[in-house]
Amino acid sequence: MAYAKRDDDSGLSSYYNNKSTITQEARVFNESPISPRKCRALLTRIVYLLYIGESFGTHEATTLFFGTTKLFQHKDSALRQMVYLAIKELSCYAEDVIIVTSSIMKDMQQPNLDVIYRPNAIRALCRITDPSMVQTVERFFKAAIVDRNPSISSAALVSSYHLYPVAKDVIKRWVNEAQEAVNAKSSSFFGVSSSASSYLNFGGGSQPSTPGYQAIPSTSYITQYHALGLLYVIRQQDRMAVTKMIQQLGGGRSGAGTTLKNAMALCMLIRYAAKIMEEDPNMQKQMFDLLEGWLRHKSDMVNFEAARAICEMRNVTAQQLTRSIAVLQLFLSSPKPALKFAAIRTLSALSLTHPTSVATCNLDMENLISDSNRSIATYAITTLLKTGNEASVDRLMKQISGFMSEISDEFKVIVVDAIRSLCLKFPAKQALMLNFLSGVLRDEGGYDFKRAVVEAIFDMIKFIQDSKEAALSHLCEFIEDCEFTKLSVRILYLLGIEGPKAPQPTKFIRYIYNRVVLENAVVRAAAVSSLAKFGVNVADMTVKRSISVLLSRCLDDVDDEVRDRAAMYLRVIDDASLAETYVKEDSVFSLSALESKLVSYVNDTDASKQPFDVSSIPKISRAQAATEVARPSSLDTISAPVSKKPDATAVAPPPTAAETQSAYAAQLAAVPELASYGPVLNSSAKPAPLTESETEYLVTCVKHLFKDHVVFQFNVSNTLPDTVLEQVSVIMQPATDSGLTEDFIIPIPHLTAADSPSIVYVSFTRDDPREYTLASFQCTLKFISKELDPSSGEPEEEGYEDEYQLEEVELGAGGDYIIPSYANFSAEWDRLRSGSTATETFALSAMDSIKAAVNSIVEILNMEPLGGTEHPSSTSVHTLQLSGLVTGGGGKVLVRSRMTYSSGNGVTLELGVRAEKPEATRLVIAAIGG
Repeated sequence: MAYAKRDDDSGLSSYYNNKSTITQEARVFNESPISPRKCRALLTRIVYLLYIGESFGTHEATTLFFGTTKLFQHKDSALRQMVYLAIKELSCYAEDVIIVTSSIMKDMQQPNLDVIYRPNAIRALCRITDPSMVQTVERFFKAAIVDRNPSISSAALVSSYHLYPVAKDVIKRWVNEAQEAVNAKSSSFFGVSSSASSYLNFGGGSQPSTPGYQAIPSTSYITQYHALGLLYVIRQQDRMAVTKMIQQLGGGRSGAGTTLKNAMALCMLIRYAAKIMEEDPNMQKQMFDLLEGWLRHKSDMVNFEAARAICEMRNVTAQQLTRSIAVLQLFLSSPKPALKFAAIRTLSALSLTHPTSVATCNLDMENLISDSNRSIATYAITTLLKTGNEASVDRLMKQISGFMSEISDEFKVIVVDAIRSLCLKFPAKQALMLNFLSGVLRDEGGYDFKRAVVEAIFDMIKFIQDSKEAALSHLCEFIEDCEFTKLSVRILYLLGIEGPKAPQPTKFIRYIYNRVVLENAVVRAAAVSSLAKFGVNVADMTVKRSISVLLSRCLDDVDDEVRDRAAMYLRVIDDASLAETYVKEDSVFSLSALESKLVSYVNDTDASKQPFDVSSIPKISRAQAATEVARPSSLDTISAPVSKKPDATAVAPPPTAAETQSAYAAQLAAVPELASYGPVLNSSAKPAPLTESETEYLVTCVKHLFKDHVVFQFNVSNTLPDTVLEQVSVIMQPATDSGLTEDFIIPIPHLTAADSPSIVYVSFTRDDPREYTLASFQCTLKFISKELDPSSGEPEEEGYEDEYQLEEVELGAGGDYIIPSYANFSAEWDRLRSGSTATETFALSAMDSIKAAVNSIVEILNMEPLGGTEHPSSTSVHTLQLSGLVTGGGGKVLVRSRMTYSSGNGVTLELGVRAEKPEATRLVIAAIGG
């Protein structure tokens, strides 16, 4: 292992381990006779330098490497060990290292040499062998894998494992030898007898002729662990082969029939079984039976690994957990701290999903609260908080207070997050919890710990109304002596939101104004904004005048931001319309959509002639904005079970809507025929499939809306590897008079399975850009199909024209013209009273419930439901409120849907629409009426 930081050597030691000094002293390798002691000492210094991160130049490393190889002529076994170690490390820097292969092979083929030579020779050969030469040493590695000596076999297996990525085809042929190594038994494999036969005259006769030599039988069976690892990497792409291997080596339901004697090998097998269960739910029953058998193994390591695998199973039931929890419960009383920690950590993770099952261990976990290992005690207390009942809360809180000062911040965060969950679970205990949180808030601690406490109090304010007044008071006291600017700003923001609603809002103003006097510019600016919210939202005119006086004092602040905010809010307090816009407004712009529009605006050279149109940016509620940036709970990230899937196969998070829009805009900008169309106003959120997923041709459609055009993008995939499609196009026929005129089709000239998917563009001109056309198109995929010549890979000269019927493509209101946008419904509804309005009544006889009608309307219009109206509280009468933006300058549109339901007539809908433009009103009515 190379250390990132070199030891702080000085004086003689620094000179002694200097690279230049060592390079000069390398002449001892050329002395005659060779001095094993001097050479060993010098090789030790070389390896030491490499281990602490020193790098040798290619010339220096090559000189040292070949100087070291001269020592092969000496038979001293200790020197030979150091030679192999130095060769392994220098091979990364030196050139022409493969020349030494013959010397290493000589050591591998002489059975009468000391057995200590050969494992080292195998490891060194693995490091210097070129991938193209692995086949030439194949027979030696295969012989070493089945050698009777465990050190030789293990060296060969581990070396094969490291060679696998560069020589897969060769290593795969060694599967029989690896299988033999896994199944080896001590009496016939690890012990060496004089009458043993050899494999290829190498390996079986590894007993040297040295008088007094006696091979020592292996009791660890470590070779099985190494052999199992090699077998898995060879078979990992074949799930059936891995499953068969697990079942063969598992030993049946009891686990007693297994040939594996090494505990680490069994743990590895358990992990393979858990992975099979995760990837293939159909194998869960068979694998679960094997895991339950391993719960009775004599090794604690195997018992724990099997229990943990069961606890982390997907959709595991309480009945399946019974035996594994019993095993973990036994470990809780073990004298070994490692076992106790492993068991309590697993139970802590399990308690997130199965608290009732874990509750059977509560008595044992309570005994661990006083454990000398604070990590174990922390996990015990947090698990008890998640599994305990309301009656045990008081006792647990007293025990927690006793050791909070003795644990690290990382575990303090876990405790605080557990208490936060407990507050929401048992609201009646909020006073006790709040006193504890306010107490730890005054203790010493880092930012992460204090943030966890503050967020726990935030949650209590949000979800437990009775705690709001006391919690705000505790936060006010905290900011009096808070060293973290971010936390002070967040608390001041919350005080501005919740303080004006309190019965006595004036008691918070003093704490806020103190921040203006005593804090840095960032906190002062946040305090000014918080004071302004009191001035706007508190009805008492005395408070408004007091706030105005305080803000006037801020006009002399040394910081520009503070002065500007104070000046603006002084104006806002006296103007109700400005206050509605700048203080009371409950919506914010969608940052992702704003970014996407700004990028398009900057990249469009013609756009600079007109100001940026901010009215086209959809808005979201502050709650939605907070959800987008909310951090996951520390309790979830620390205590939750870790996914068994490797990072390489982890599914990447889907792109956001703004990222998708930006990607489409960049894609369309690269098409010359579409360059004159201007910026994209809107694109479909996700491609609509036009074929079944099992068909030979896969087609999806994305619609792009421009000011004067509509472009349909068809993503076409050819799944037939022996067929090439030429002149691929999509013919679109509108079902009725669509108000669109076809411009052109950009076909795919050549489409194979390798370069799929490719794109067909179909462009239409909007006859009247002011109108929002709704249309349906019948689509047909047309192409010339040609077979590929198997020998040359070239398509045949003659092909035949073919066509493939696709699903219809709809150009609708929701998703194509209308995008969701948050708004204050009552205020906007009143504002749009003077705009375009319409009211229509519809009979939705096919709807069997109010909820079904609500879901259908939201899906058709793709608008933002407001005030929780997407969840009907009554089964007979309901009012749905929706808000959206119409692309292309159509402005804001609001919909009020009043619905009644009767069992005989279905749902009767009164649809009220108000919009800034009449075209938007007609669009909504047509979408529902169509």
